[in-house]
Amino acid sequence: MSNISEGQQTWWADWSASLRGFTHPRVVTMLFLGFSAGIPILLIFSSLSLWLREAGVGRSAVTMFSWAALGYSFKFIWAPLVDKLPLPLLTKWLGRRRGWMLLSQFAVIASIFAMGSVDPAAGEASLKYIALAAVALGFSSATQDIVIDAYRIESADEKLQALMSGTYITGYRIGMIVAGAGALVLAQYFGSTRDAYVYDAWFWTYAIMSLTMLIGVLTTLNIAEPERYQQESFAYANSHYLRLLLVFAFCVFVFIAFYWLSADVAQSLKSRLKEALENKALSSFIVECLRLTLGLVVAALAAAGLIKAHAVDKHMVGDTFITPVNDFFARYGLKVALLLLLLIGTYRISDIVLGVISNVFYQDLGFDKNTIAGAVKTFGLLMTIVGGLLGGILALRFGVIPILFVGAVLSALTNILFIWLANMGDSLFVLYLVIAADNLSAGLASAAFVAFLSSLTNISFTATQYAIFSSLMTLLPKMIGGYSGSIVDASGYSTFFFITALMGLPVLLLIAWISLHAELKTPELPQKA
Repeated sequence: MSNISEGQQTWWADWSASLRGFTHPRVVTMLFLGFSAGIPILLIFSSLSLWLREAGVGRSAVTMFSWAALGYSFKFIWAPLVDKLPLPLLTKWLGRRRGWMLLSQFAVIASIFAMGSVDPAAGEASLKYIALAAVALGFSSATQDIVIDAYRIESADEKLQALMSGTYITGYRIGMIVAGAGALVLAQYFGSTRDAYVYDAWFWTYAIMSLTMLIGVLTTLNIAEPERYQQESFAYANSHYLRLLLVFAFCVFVFIAFYWLSADVAQSLKSRLKEALENKALSSFIVECLRLTLGLVVAALAAAGLIKAHAVDKHMVGDTFITPVNDFFARYGLKVALLLLLLIGTYRISDIVLGVISNVFYQDLGFDKNTIAGAVKTFGLLMTIVGGLLGGILALRFGVIPILFVGAVLSALTNILFIWLANMGDSLFVLYLVIAADNLSAGLASAAFVAFLSSLTNISFTATQYAIFSSLMTLLPKMIGGYSGSIVDASGYSTFFFITALMGLPVLLLIAWISLHAELKTPELPQKA
């Protein structure tokens, strides 16, 4: 007789069915697309920060380079174009999603190679060129994320989204291992060290990193367009889409021009505010937030003027930009929708703010690049992969909201462990222990959060709504993260890590309130005719 009870058999069958879901073709596809999405991010953040430090760039300037990735935080602005705009030749050849995916991947390749083609030690002008290439990389990578996120949500039913989120996070982290640990190992192999900087080593490193994106290109060429959009026709004539694109480009130009013209005024305001507040980092943060807000307002006014002048179809603008936002507020109501957006904007704040300066912190403790590559970029990201897969399974079995709460608790608590590491110095054992805890919790939280964001998205406006959510997720953390070097200079690492842990407390209250009072409505998938 079998010693396994009926209840145990049912339990094992449920878990076996969940695990078998990882072999679904759509789920497997997200492993490779996640890899393609994970390559660029560290080439803007940590790998770039170590390169700049080796080249003699100051710590405050290094962390400010994280702003080059603000394209991730503002991708909601052009996501509607990606959602609705057909591309010449590519859309007809590959379809709406794959056409944009291929274009963005080639743009990522070009941007990575452009970054590696400039030596940051050559002077201030070279830093500006690297910054421009980094901004281009952030923009093109964010565009790739828009398309991949839309593809993920549209290509499978809701029941597979938790597993697809886990697999996507796994592929993403593997890409980060390649771009993080791989880049550091290559730079060291080609001869560049903290004590002996060699530009050619970093050039070949970034050139090789650009070639790894071919995995994403090959995946795009071999997957199928989501079935429900294979036969979709576009609602407006090509000339209307072209006019919309030109108006958008003009508004971007207005925003950049405002930033360029306001540079001297902003610097003067920072100096005056610094004297009043006696805090350089806070003064710069306030002025830059104001400058960013005013820049967006000026660009919006320019768009409104062009719409009023009939430079673009008003109804088309409404369908593209306004309707997706109205749909979200209509489904959840103003109060719940605002609380959901607040949760989205703060959920990853502890991780992202700390992550901006983490590599510099490890280097300041005395660890060399090979140690950082092994412990942080390889072991740590492997733990994130485990956390991502675990988060996907747990979210499928117990629901997204409970795992979302657990992930938020762990993310805040593990930041406290960095204080211990700061006090222990270059202890390899403590480094591995802290990295294991931090990355395991980050992977679990990320998988649950991606599934949560997917559940909030209406399939009719996939790219736009998900881009809004994921943009909000990184906007505030990256704004604060840009000043992490200045905060550490003023207060030290231990105080900084404690502050990042405290940032996670409001998140727990938001999740608790939403779980108790908000009825989360997942829109039904449209039925095929």
